[in-house]
Amino acid sequence: MSNFIVKKVAVLGAGVMGAQIAAHLANAEVPVVLFDLPAKEGDPNGIVKKAIDGLKKLEPSPLATKDRVAYIDAANYEQHLEQLQGCDLIIEAIAEKMEWKDDLYRKISPFIAPDAIIASNTSGLSINRLAEGLPAALRPNFCGIHFFNPPRYMQLVELIATRDTKSELLDNLESWLVSRLGKGIVRALDTPNFVANRVGVFSILAVMHHTQQFALGFDEVDALTGPLIGRPKSATYRTADVVGLDTMAHVIKTMQDTLPNDPWHKYYAAPAWLAALIAKGALGQKTKGGIFRKDGKAIKVLDLAAPDYRDAAGEVNAEVLAILKNKNPAEKFAQLRASSHPQAQFLWAIFRDIFHYVAVHLEGIAHNARDVDFAMRWGFGWSQGPFETWQAAGWKAIAEAVRDDIAAGKAMSDAPLPAWVFARNGVHSADGSYSASANALQARSTLPVYQRQLFPERVLGEKAVQGETIWENAGVRLWKLPQVDGEIGILSFTTKMHALGRDVIVGVQEAIARAEKGLKGVVVWHEAPFAVGANLKEVAEGLAAGKFDLLDEYVGEFQKASMTFKYAKVPVVAAVQGMALGGGCEFLMHAAKRVIALESYIGLVEAGVGLIPAGGGCKEFAIRAAQNAAKTGGGDVFEFIQPVFMTIAMANVSKSGAQAKELGFAQETDKIVLNANELLYVAIREARALAEAGYYPKLSPRGIKVAGRTGIANCEMMLANMKEGGMISAHDYQVAKAAATALCGGDVETGSLVDEQWLLTVERKLFVELLKTEKTQQRIQHMLETGKPLRN
Repeated sequence: MSNFIVKKVAVLGAGVMGAQIAAHLANAEVPVVLFDLPAKEGDPNGIVKKAIDGLKKLEPSPLATKDRVAYIDAANYEQHLEQLQGCDLIIEAIAEKMEWKDDLYRKISPFIAPDAIIASNTSGLSINRLAEGLPAALRPNFCGIHFFNPPRYMQLVELIATRDTKSELLDNLESWLVSRLGKGIVRALDTPNFVANRVGVFSILAVMHHTQQFALGFDEVDALTGPLIGRPKSATYRTADVVGLDTMAHVIKTMQDTLPNDPWHKYYAAPAWLAALIAKGALGQKTKGGIFRKDGKAIKVLDLAAPDYRDAAGEVNAEVLAILKNKNPAEKFAQLRASSHPQAQFLWAIFRDIFHYVAVHLEGIAHNARDVDFAMRWGFGWSQGPFETWQAAGWKAIAEAVRDDIAAGKAMSDAPLPAWVFARNGVHSADGSYSASANALQARSTLPVYQRQLFPERVLGEKAVQGETIWENAGVRLWKLPQVDGEIGILSFTTKMHALGRDVIVGVQEAIARAEKGLKGVVVWHEAPFAVGANLKEVAEGLAAGKFDLLDEYVGEFQKASMTFKYAKVPVVAAVQGMALGGGCEFLMHAAKRVIALESYIGLVEAGVGLIPAGGGCKEFAIRAAQNAAKTGGGDVFEFIQPVFMTIAMANVSKSGAQAKELGFAQETDKIVLNANELLYVAIREARALAEAGYYPKLSPRGIKVAGRTGIANCEMMLANMKEGGMISAHDYQVAKAAATALCGGDVETGSLVDEQWLLTVERKLFVELLKTEKTQQRIQHMLETGKPLRN
């Protein structure tokens, strides 16, 4: 991989996309200059500054931590164009008007450094046509770089070359986007709306068409086209509201204007009801009403038959629901085709037409079928791409069914399926994915950056590396990858959602013992989530049987497992992605080091079920408070207890891996990785580096100074105010006081010196006492039944 570095970026356009692209660059610690027009009144940078301030208020936050915003500088086109000379990458993200982009390119061209990359974030305009707005000398450095909204969270970036773009530029840019910004790249062809929007918008148009054909309600369709078929919860019509109905209509219009000979062209038009909503300013979420709207706490949906809004219900027929729950894709699609229920006919119709569409257009819109499937997974949140879904359901059977519907006039277009469809048994295999333009299978990219992804996302039919098992039980697997590093073990939890039950707790201790005898280090890694905490079902069973002695023993074993990580003779590195809650958070806190994906949500959330952290979490914070206090002149332990007390009492969870450092769950020296697919690669090398440096565990701290009774009393003062203000219940108070007691070292004199085992014993005792309370038992049962916390 070349030593390609982007030191500074300019983003042109401080609208929704431009500002959030700038935010994500700042998340990656890349300084950004954000440009827009000068304000007509007041501060010339007023437009940009307002956009930057807006970033702080958005939820979910585009910023990994609030301080990232400091990396974004405000600028305007009249005063600051010379700042472009110091930028390695310039991303244009202004409105989708060709004449505006041409004008901006003319304005900025004299200020662009010869080696700088210029890219447009256009969602569908021709990249070759845009390049014409630049001087010939700059065109080899120009390409399309299409982020998806919101840029921090959406994995897809489409990279589009012009006829003149230098190939090494694209390779360097792709590598940087993948590793530094954590993106999944699809090299798109320069066709209208590229890959994801081309297929995704057609999919929405097909849903709209068949909604009316089968006389279904918008809420009914959203119930059918969400998680039940592997799509996001926002499904179709809620997604349109979130995107903006005017934006949706604009993208549809682009297809209408630029694809006159498309076999589906007659459908590239906003339905009359959509145009009517736009005309009266009901644009969706940004105008607080579109297809759906809130009326107090009630959700209303537009009913075209009325025409007015009614309560949203969205019920799925029992027969159709049973079909969708069938885990055999071939049987499921056969049943949908055979059913006479309108909902089943609707579902088959939308799948049939998307299969038909991608087959006909594959040659013209994408290099291969894998790119189409990844584009829809990463850009639209589909669990499977259209070609994967088709192949899983039986390639030939589906192809014949689609062909028959085309012949019968049921499909949206009479275009025949391409001959290659019937010549194959699918498009994905271990050797690659089918390219219609090359009439051959195409392997994955060989760019060196992808060697950092030991277990990359795969499409159906691709083989994954299995690794070599060293030892396993019902809760964990200890294994290794000899081809990467045969002396670093990988410890994976194998329970559902990686819940930490007895099998995991015992398995961790045995696995580390084995690693100490034959390995140089251990990485705790598996796909997200890292761990959702203790197995509450096991706890509830113990409560129902009144076996508090066994539960006390259970907590003791949990503490042993945490301490096993901390005092292992070989370095234990936690590779964290997704949720790491409760005991999962405590496990990673005890590791020698952590490698954390940016999109990780870490917290000690035991208060939500009426408990306190007792796997060593309170103990670790007490030790750190004592160590930090010893480094300061005042030596006040409570100064360092207070913030973590509120974090635990309010069950706060980090909103990013970077924020986990701020909350104290991770250390400043821990690695934050933006591409979760690189976690294992980086963690193995961190473990190897620790081993090569002569790793040995730190000695157990002695003489730990604790905040004691004064610290507990200070915490209680905060709790009393919260209780009086109605912010917490009496049981919340009891739980939080227990947390304060554990953090402050128990009911002892302030400034007392204790050891690590003392702190663990305090935690354990308080935890079991809370288990015996009726309200905690109610909270545990409610969480098991509903998945939500009970505030009793």
